[in-house]
Amino acid sequence: MEKKVIVFVFLCFQFYGFAQEDAWVYLKDKENVAASIANPISILTQKSIDRKNAHSVAIDERDVPVNENYISQLKTQTGITVLAKSKWFNAVHVRGTQTNINALSGLSFVDQISFADTSLNFTESPQERRQQRPAINKFEFEANSTIFNYGNALNQIEMFKGDDLHQHANSYTGTGMTIAVIDAGFPNVNTMGAFQRLRDAGNLLGGYDFFDRTSDVYANTSSSHGTQVLSNMAGFVQDQYVGTAPDASYYLFRTENAPNENPVEESLWVEAAERADSLGVDIINSSLGYKDYDNTNYSYSASDLNGNTAYITKGANIASEKGILVINAAGNSGSSGLGAPADGAGVFTIGAVDASGNYASFSSQGSTNQPTQKPDVVVQGEASYVINENNTITTSNGTSFSSPTIAGGVACLWQALPNLNHTQIMQLVRESASQYSTPDYLLGYGIPNLVTALAAGETLSIGDVNNINNSVKVYPNPTKNELNIILSSDYKDANLEVYDVLGKKILESPIHDKYKLNLLELAKGMYLIKIKSKGFSKTVKLIKN
Repeated sequence: MEKKVIVFVFLCFQFYGFAQEDAWVYLKDKENVAASIANPISILTQKSIDRKNAHSVAIDERDVPVNENYISQLKTQTGITVLAKSKWFNAVHVRGTQTNINALSGLSFVDQISFADTSLNFTESPQERRQQRPAINKFEFEANSTIFNYGNALNQIEMFKGDDLHQHANSYTGTGMTIAVIDAGFPNVNTMGAFQRLRDAGNLLGGYDFFDRTSDVYANTSSSHGTQVLSNMAGFVQDQYVGTAPDASYYLFRTENAPNENPVEESLWVEAAERADSLGVDIINSSLGYKDYDNTNYSYSASDLNGNTAYITKGANIASEKGILVINAAGNSGSSGLGAPADGAGVFTIGAVDASGNYASFSSQGSTNQPTQKPDVVVQGEASYVINENNTITTSNGTSFSSPTIAGGVACLWQALPNLNHTQIMQLVRESASQYSTPDYLLGYGIPNLVTALAAGETLSIGDVNNINNSVKVYPNPTKNELNIILSSDYKDANLEVYDVLGKKILESPIHDKYKLNLLELAKGMYLIKIKSKGFSKTVKLIKN
């Protein structure tokens, strides 16, 4: 009899789980848009405004918050729970029955509704029985670690010459850079010794737990993944361990509820990215990825990982448009491919190699589904040194640790090159990598060399492009139809490359003497133009009206 009761309860739980759906409700408008944009300090921090101004990033309607009155009305609707919101999408993530969610379309301020189960977005949904899989713990692979009495992280930073930036005469250790870590949990970061130096310097800026809706980001102990990820960048144990950006400042945001997998985590990630943008964060490190959900109706197919389908990917691309350098782990699925948002063109996607620089078999591979080369670059992620929540130095496997390791290095590079924007920094790192000329889906452009990237970056120029120097002129700027490039006789064999704001090369051509670049087919916005010749390389900013 007792077994029958248990089975009955389980079946009821399954039925209830299936009855509940997740969906995004897109809203028609916002309030006080013009006034907010005219007075941006009312919606953004000064650091955020300064970062946007420094890199010519527009403050627009997407920066204006969601209308809280609309959210309040949604919360009063029958059977509806509001779980997250996004100002970038002007959308709210809700949970409820299909019927109750569809009823929201009758509200005057609702523009459209998109179910996470895409089959429900059609007039006639399939009647086939839904399937539920056991909860997926995507961190299980990375949780298997070996404890050492002594260890150091020298090899994993030496691999991309990040230690040389630390030892530079100007000590590029991340000072002045702000990094948001979006992850699963950060237990003991506020107390353990490995982050004492970070706390004493005032560089642990706090954070927020978006899942539990609390400012105590250290309270949830369901996962210590974020603690280990942070250690790759900010950990410090005297004579034993130094993270790749020990003097950067950090915000910690929990958006992942391990081990369950539900699309609300995508919405919470976007909400955290928006918070990071409003705080003026320079870099987001995300060692998270989404493809397979507990409810398989929510899962993404390989073709969905095309850089423009997953909600989280579209949000990550907007973060990039806002001037944030988004760095994301490729994932640990090997030939099964990337998860979202690693597929995004605006995302700097990081794969893994072993200590010798060989491809790590678990590292998720890119494919023709992605709009740009994926992964972008690789660093050590197999037997990567981390510090766990017990303040113990261990080794773990996973692109989760490749991502923060290079993120810290990139922060140091950007500290050294503050006049460059995030797309230029990403491109410098790509071009410095070991197989830039022959990228593939395993290693991308290869293992970066940040010393090479720094040297190349010091030759770049950004600003007024009408006169790069006495030998090269580019005009007019801004322009609408065409761009004129005039080279002196010193540069007979120059090459022109044009990149969009996501770092994607859209044009390459040899140029001689006088060259006219037709811009009619280009959309309005900002582009980067690189002019290269023997012993000469300049990158300049172009505004297309």
